[in-house]
Amino acid sequence: MLKGIDNRLNAEVLGCLRAMGHGDVLIIADTNFPADQVARATVAGKLLTMENLTAAEAVGAILSVLPLDTFVEDFAGRMEVVGAPDEIPPVQQEVQAQVDRAEGRPRKMVSIERFAFYDLARQSYAVIQTGERRFYGCFMLRKGVIPPEG
Repeated sequence: MLKGIDNRLNAEVLGCLRAMGHGDVLIIADTNFPADQVARATVAGKLLTMENLTAAEAVGAILSVLPLDTFVEDFAGRMEVVGAPDEIPPVQQEVQAQVDRAEGRPRKMVSIERFAFYDLARQSYAVIQTGERRFYGCFMLRKGVIPPEG
């Protein structure tokens, strides 16, 4: 245990988040996502897990230490529901609430078509698979910066 660090963040996830740079993309995947295969194509080259957490719990823990990019519209994204791109299922509403909480204001995630999401995931820094079993529990987070003190 570390003081001030969310205990849901394991050592591999913390190391990955620390190593990422401004603009790097992190994928949060549900249990149905082809995470292992996709993760092999990422910068990290291996799958990271937070398997006992829902997508919202994992995103909440991650955003306790990871700043989101404030310079771009696609700072965070959700996988679109096939055939209903404007539908936002409960799992996505829960993650949106975590994003809004971390940002201190409402900031809508962009929607990403399913196959475009897979392509983006292969080009990402890393994939973290959660224990989320609800469909469309897949998200993208783009790392921002922490300004200097003072």
